[in-house]
Amino acid sequence: MRTSIATVSLSGSLTEKLTAASRAGFDGVEIFENDLLASPLTPEEIRARCADLGLSIDLYQPMRDIEALPEEEFARALRRARHKFELMGRLGADTVLVCSSVSPHALDDDALAAEQLSRLAGLAEDHGVRVAYEALAWGRHISTYDHAWQVVKSADHPALGTCLDSFHILSRGSDPKGIEDIPGEKIFFLQLADAPLLAMDVLQWSRHYRCFPGQGGFDVAGLVRHVLRAGYRGPLSLEVFNDVFRQSEAGPTAVDARRSLLTLQETVGLASPPAPAPPTGIAFAELVTPDAAPVSAVLGALGFTRTARHRGKPVDLWQHGEARVLVNTGPAERRDGTRLAAVGLESPDPAGAARRAEALLAPVLPRRRAPGDAELEAVAAPDGTELFFCATGRSPLPDWRADFEDVAPAPHDGGPWRVDHLSLAQPWHQFDEAALFHRSVLGLRPQESVDVADPYGLLRSRAVSTDDGAVRIALTVGPAPTDDTAHAQHLALATDDVVAAARRYREAGGPLLPIPANYYDDLAARFEFADGELETYRELGILYDRDAHGTFRHCYTHTVGRVFFELVQRDGGYRGFGAANAPVRLAAQHAVRAFTAG
Repeated sequence: MRTSIATVSLSGSLTEKLTAASRAGFDGVEIFENDLLASPLTPEEIRARCADLGLSIDLYQPMRDIEALPEEEFARALRRARHKFELMGRLGADTVLVCSSVSPHALDDDALAAEQLSRLAGLAEDHGVRVAYEALAWGRHISTYDHAWQVVKSADHPALGTCLDSFHILSRGSDPKGIEDIPGEKIFFLQLADAPLLAMDVLQWSRHYRCFPGQGGFDVAGLVRHVLRAGYRGPLSLEVFNDVFRQSEAGPTAVDARRSLLTLQETVGLASPPAPAPPTGIAFAELVTPDAAPVSAVLGALGFTRTARHRGKPVDLWQHGEARVLVNTGPAERRDGTRLAAVGLESPDPAGAARRAEALLAPVLPRRRAPGDAELEAVAAPDGTELFFCATGRSPLPDWRADFEDVAPAPHDGGPWRVDHLSLAQPWHQFDEAALFHRSVLGLRPQESVDVADPYGLLRSRAVSTDDGAVRIALTVGPAPTDDTAHAQHLALATDDVVAAARRYREAGGPLLPIPANYYDDLAARFEFADGELETYRELGILYDRDAHGTFRHCYTHTVGRVFFELVQRDGGYRGFGAANAPVRLAAQHAVRAFTAG
């Protein structure tokens, strides 16, 4: 099906919005009236610009407070409508959105509303325009889609139909199954938006918190299925009011929007991109750094061994059990300090995973590949992290380790160490985009978003993972766009004995993050421990959590650049990430940062 986006969903001038929509692959746009009014272009120039970009103008919107008015008020509304219809002729738009009235002059009279909408539709027909009538969730007298349809049905005019909006329908808890009773040819337009499930005034909810399908808590796909069963064949169009989108670059937002529709179409059976190939593990994590010494010291103290060196690049491979870390000191990578720049994902089908990523608009990254280098596919996540699709040790598929020369044997006493999870800090305006990207492109399952109390605000976190927990990624965003402390990343390493691992690290000279004594006093009140157990945790800075499935013990190294390491021990099927302890960890990191800065 054709795809469209309302210009109100993007930031910038109208020209910037149209360009972004076109580049993202949309077929058409809804022109929001305020965008036209603020544009220096004439309607004819806007029409020509859209044509040059390959965009149709699918809707002009909104026209407000038209129906169920006293006759004198309605006469003024018709005069206003006549001017808008003439403008639409110049613009080349043939459908106008009319919202159910919120005017204090509107009367609670369905018959009058139907009669006046019929007269409005007659005037629209004279100008070659159709009227799509939409029930606002906060409409004065008409606030549900079925009520709006009954009025449209009663008006019985060929130029009058209904517009269905997923936010207005789902935010009120209306049952969308009744949509199937509406003839498809009378559904003139479909607008889509998701939203987090919030308990707040529906108008404020609508104006500030809508998001693209797949980023919120609404069953948008279920609603679309009902609309398709009704026989609708018009465009799938996004109308999203969101404070973050209004402050973000139009280009990336448009790509995020288009990806959401591609994923939605796949969900409802309208499109068939390459099937998802969820990763089966973490092949490696790559750190880039201007100085390998501090990172190497931490890795060495953790028990890692430098086992190999890249044949043509300044990249070292460190290994401990099944956990592998690449340390890259290339000149191009020295600008931002130590950071987690790339992740190797074990894939059952690396080529298929790359094809899916490209089909869902993930930028494919060019690689400077020397003769003989392994042919690895890589794409960029929204935050710029490079994602490599790997098949480690699975001949005849390319093995990334073939690019490395051994410098030391891998340790045989590494134990069952592996990467438990990664934590990736997201730019403040890409948090929801990142969750959708990892779900749709990589096939990871998102968990509920949680708010964590940082000493200087609230930090949002949302984990995405495979069903078996082989790959876990925690996506975080800080309390404020300018808070640099929120951008720390970390690599969590799983061991079967975190106490022994923490002792070895400390004995090797590695400093562990100190945890306040008050935390352990609280633990003693919340849980029962074996004799001496809590004292051990206090000594080593180990934190503790428990859920219905098991227990979790974890501790942290100091931060190097933007990266720190976490040692974790999961027992009995524990599924979380120790979120209850995050405020304590964040406060401790702030304290260490302040101490070292002083």
